Amino acid sequence: MINSKGQWVWAYGMMLGLVVILLAIYLAPVGQTFINDAMNESTADFVGMNCSGTTSNFIKGACIVTDFSSFYFFTGLLLLGGAVVGAKIIFGGSE
Repeated sequence: MINSKGQWVWAYGMMLGLVVILLAIYLAPVGQTFINDAMNESTADFVGMNCSGTTSNFIKGACIVTDFSSFYFFTGLLLLGGAVVGAKIIFGGSE
């Protein structure tokens, strides 16, 4: 007899993992545009850090952290989605 309590847990895990992966893929260009705007010069619409022409060490440090944050954030989302999908394979099925 099949245990029907956890019969559809694998489908839920796959859907949740795919949602996180697709979210990372679709938000990456928008996030990169936002980060590039924050690192450019200030305009009337937003305040930028002017990373290419600053002499302040604090702003240079903020520019470096901002530049790395996009890679870490979107890679983290992709790895989180992969972990959700792979958890069912690693820890076994719903027997």
